[in-house]
Amino acid sequence: MSGSPPPTGGFVRRVGQFQATAINMSQMCGIGPFVTIPLMVAAFGGPQAVIGFLAGALLALCDGLVWAELGASMPGSGGSYVYLRQAFQYRTGRLVPFLFVWTAMLFIPLIMSTGVVGFVQYLGYLAPGLGRTSGDLIGLGVIALVVVLLWRGIEHIARITAVMWTVMIASVVLVIAAAATDFSPHRAFTYPAGAFDLTSDHFWLGFAAGLTIGIYDYLGYNTTAYMGAEIKDPGRVLPRSIVFSILGIMAIYLLLQIGTLGVVDWHRMADPHDVASTSVASAVLEETWGRGAADVVTVLILVTAFASVFTGLLGGSRVPYDAARDRVFFRPYEKLHPRHRFPTLGLATMGVITAVGFLIGRHTDLATLIQLLTTVMVLVQALAQIVALTVLRGRRPEMPRPYRMWLYPVPSVLAFAGWCVIYAYADKNSPGRHPVEWSLAWLALGCVAFLLWARVEKVWPFGAKEISEEYTVVAVS
Repeated sequence: MSGSPPPTGGFVRRVGQFQATAINMSQMCGIGPFVTIPLMVAAFGGPQAVIGFLAGALLALCDGLVWAELGASMPGSGGSYVYLRQAFQYRTGRLVPFLFVWTAMLFIPLIMSTGVVGFVQYLGYLAPGLGRTSGDLIGLGVIALVVVLLWRGIEHIARITAVMWTVMIASVVLVIAAAATDFSPHRAFTYPAGAFDLTSDHFWLGFAAGLTIGIYDYLGYNTTAYMGAEIKDPGRVLPRSIVFSILGIMAIYLLLQIGTLGVVDWHRMADPHDVASTSVASAVLEETWGRGAADVVTVLILVTAFASVFTGLLGGSRVPYDAARDRVFFRPYEKLHPRHRFPTLGLATMGVITAVGFLIGRHTDLATLIQLLTTVMVLVQALAQIVALTVLRGRRPEMPRPYRMWLYPVPSVLAFAGWCVIYAYADKNSPGRHPVEWSLAWLALGCVAFLLWARVEKVWPFGAKEISEEYTVVAVS
């Protein structure tokens, strides 16, 4: 993966351009827009909520270009772990990559848990009498099924993912087509008074909440970066899979958002007792093509939700593997399945945390869960990785870069500013939940864990720094 043959018994490069883009798009779309359109409308207080999806797209594209350059230059398993390890080893040893893996083991499963929460919400449309306990048990069963299906070789998973990607596209296209048959411009583009008052605190509070929801909907454009050691011709395939998936999902989201607002009155989406607040896509189909069509599309959406959890755990379970193999995380995580060559403990751990996050989301609310997971990932992944790109350009100019960020450093600056806005407004958008404080507490706990681990392993600050400048030769297929 760094110009040399991969380690014996390691990953095999089998995922091509179409499959890589499909994996990203399945994770990005999934259940996200089907459950967050009402949340976005509630945050903005009207159909001007489309601003949130546009802002999220801009942040995703700018941040995606960061991932594209880093992923093309260092196509190993683990994604951010690899990039942070290479950038920050000179001053803080293994601290930053350890903290990334520490936080990733939390925020990646939390993202997956939101997909399972959405799955149960839409299942409630088909079974209106579904109780809380029954929904909890069904959600836990879905998570168990995902883990069982992932307990196999990557070549089988790639084929399964391609099928589920087709179902995802079909469900989105049907909702967009249904909305187009009964679209009302008056309903979609009639805004409440003061909707665009830029001098109002209410607008910027809504914008920050909408940006958080928007970037949550786009999360997943980096899934293949976590699988860099399994991507064919990564210097070419990785950047394209990121950019293609962001642009494709942006077009889909805009059509979906505007079409939905043109069929279902936004006041219904803001009413927690209306079916449009939990199953808005089903409400669109029921309004346009009738209950039978709504049921069919709801089933497709359930498959889409399942696909997003499937692909998310597929990529996320690879994160602790490379770290453990390089002695930057707990050693048991470096073991691969003896036959199918996938990280067993990483997959099992993230499956358990996904189940816990699902139960938290079910017994609080989805918006709170989204705020919690975004604040956890901002400091050690999003902001640190943007800094890492600049550090590596300065320290490692000789590193081959098959792709270099367009208009550098403008996208980096915009991405950094966007993530700072999300973090700064997190507490205000989740009153009483304190997501910022929880994220700082988790980070502090990670620092304590690192010091204990470093003493056992006898590495910095209890030993010498170990500098490893990998990726000095262009990775080949």
